[in-house]
Amino acid sequence: MKKKLFTNSKMVLNLARKDFQSRYLGSYLGILWAFIQPLIQILLFWFVFQVGFKSMPVDDFPFILWLICAMVPWFFFSDSIQNATNSILEYSYLVKKMVFRVSILPFVKILSAFFVHLFFICFLFLMFIIYGYYPNLYTLQVIYYLVCTLLLVSGLSLLTSTLNVFLKDTGQIVGVIIQLGFWLTPIFYSLKIVPEHFHFILKLNPMYYIVEGYRSTFIYHQGFWEHPWLTLNFWLITVILLVVGSVFFKKMRPHFADVL
Repeated sequence: MKKKLFTNSKMVLNLARKDFQSRYLGSYLGILWAFIQPLIQILLFWFVFQVGFKSMPVDDFPFILWLICAMVPWFFFSDSIQNATNSILEYSYLVKKMVFRVSILPFVKILSAFFVHLFFICFLFLMFIIYGYYPNLYTLQVIYYLVCTLLLVSGLSLLTSTLNVFLKDTGQIVGVIIQLGFWLTPIFYSLKIVPEHFHFILKLNPMYYIVEGYRSTFIYHQGFWEHPWLTLNFWLITVILLVVGSVFFKKMRPHFADVL
């Protein structure tokens, strides 16, 4: 059992590494594009809202720090879901091999995105240090929120990657939902400017928990245990997604080869 677990883990890591490298194969800058594109998007939002719209510091914190605390986890979430959704179709030649564990394919894409996310976690630390804010005990919570995000995208990707095999429009639908989710998640705006009767709906979004969690970790220095109802809501949704995604994937797996 331990040998099998180790073999699968090693396979996921190797496939994720190759996927990460092959994604930018042939371009002059290669894997640097994985970091350049999100950085440009961060700078673009910073320029539009701070330079263009003259956005003031949020809760006495520089707007750029407040912004990137939310954008970094969102990049990981969106990149993971979009790529994991297409994972089974992309590796269809492996799916047809009966000895291959197809269930690892969404996690290959998630791990590939995770490599980039680790870089941006370091980028977050660097930005805060540049502005004179240094790590403390609350900073350790980043590990907790990393686990939260990994489990959330795992459950969702099992659902979307399975659906994508039978409904080829799933990839486009997921892309639209992610765009909509970006604007419905308080990434570049504070929940305080939203009418209070909408707060409950916005807080049902599990990415609200992640985004605010990163801000609580780096800015507000609050523990996740200080928000018990948000924590309960997040884990309830995440566990349901993991269970439903796993059951749905297992049930539909025997039919993959017939459709691909």
